[in-house]
Amino acid sequence: ERFAEPAVLLLLREQPVHGYELLEQLPELTGERVDMGNLYRFLRLLEHEGIVRSEWDDRAAGPSKRIYELTDEGHALLDEWATALRGAQVRTDSFLERYGERR
Repeated sequence: ERFAEPAVLLLLREQPVHGYELLEQLPELTGERVDMGNLYRFLRLLEHEGIVRSEWDDRAAGPSKRIYELTDEGHALLDEWATALRGAQVRTDSFLERYGERR
């Protein structure tokens, strides 16, 4: 569940995108669909905390949409997530190796 946060940050590091594009891309990283309402609440929270910024995009056909992108603080938070996930991966690999030895 918490993995959605670093996944959103990673996707925004790759390129600024609309929320709907994030909804389409997140399952590739999380393995599950993310609720649209939860995603937009999360993006607003990240914006309030200075992790992302957004602006209205009037260039596309149809109604205006917000484009989200990482701030410098967002890049730093993503780096922290990557460090934490690497540590978790090492612990998980160690656990699974030990588990496999006892079979």
